[in-house]
Amino acid sequence: MVDVLANKRAATRFRVLVEIAERQPAVSQGEIAEAVGVTSQAVSEYIRDLVEDGLVEKQGRSRYRVTTEGVDWTLQAAADVRRFSEHVTDDVLGSVQEDAAIATDAIAEGDTVSLSMRDGLQHASPVTPDETTETAAATGVATTDATAGEVVGVTGFEGVIDLDPGEVRVLQVPSIRSGRPDDDRLDDLADACEGADLVVASGVEAVGALRSVGVDPATYFAAGEVAADAASRGLSVVVVAMADGVGRVTDALRDTGVSYEVR
Repeated sequence: MVDVLANKRAATRFRVLVEIAERQPAVSQGEIAEAVGVTSQAVSEYIRDLVEDGLVEKQGRSRYRVTTEGVDWTLQAAADVRRFSEHVTDDVLGSVQEDAAIATDAIAEGDTVSLSMRDGLQHASPVTPDETTETAAATGVATTDATAGEVVGVTGFEGVIDLDPGEVRVLQVPSIRSGRPDDDRLDDLADACEGADLVVASGVEAVGALRSVGVDPATYFAAGEVAADAASRGLSVVVVAMADGVGRVTDALRDTGVSYEVR
């Protein structure tokens, strides 16, 4: 346990010092007491101790300033708190978090499993006796039994799933005011969709163009957001969008940092 979190007094001392630093030089002990959740008398005692320890300098009635030593101490304490927080979120909570995966084979509760991403979904495979956890990029421990194809619970995650982000191709079609897409554009749509893992549409004209080449889009709602999420899971995505609405699609893609091209 880091020193600043060793006990309530140490934690309160840290918070009082931070409040002084934020409010200096005019420091209201009543405001600090309200912010920290202690009495004004307690704040007065903390400030007196901080002054005696050289972390705070008194400059007049209700006027205090954090010294250089106080700044250094606060930075060190804040770094300790940050490291402890990272330990809790990454090491403690990260290991007890439970997630779901599709079992690729029969798995028993307590089995060590290797994790992979397939078709945009997390999959879990039992680690066989002749394998080692070092051979898998990411592993976990099954929390439920499952047969092949069933959902299995997984916890105790270690490593990172080996995943290459997918790409998004945005193909434009004209609005109904501008006429229907020509044969060349329809041929482009058909060719692009043939090699895509997922096809989505934005706008009625886009849905119509896709259906004219025998493709039903997976969705025609929030196409940009869906494409971005799918690409982040390694899928190759085609978005067919009305020319006037391409900006809404690319805004969603740009916000998530997904690689895309517009044609």
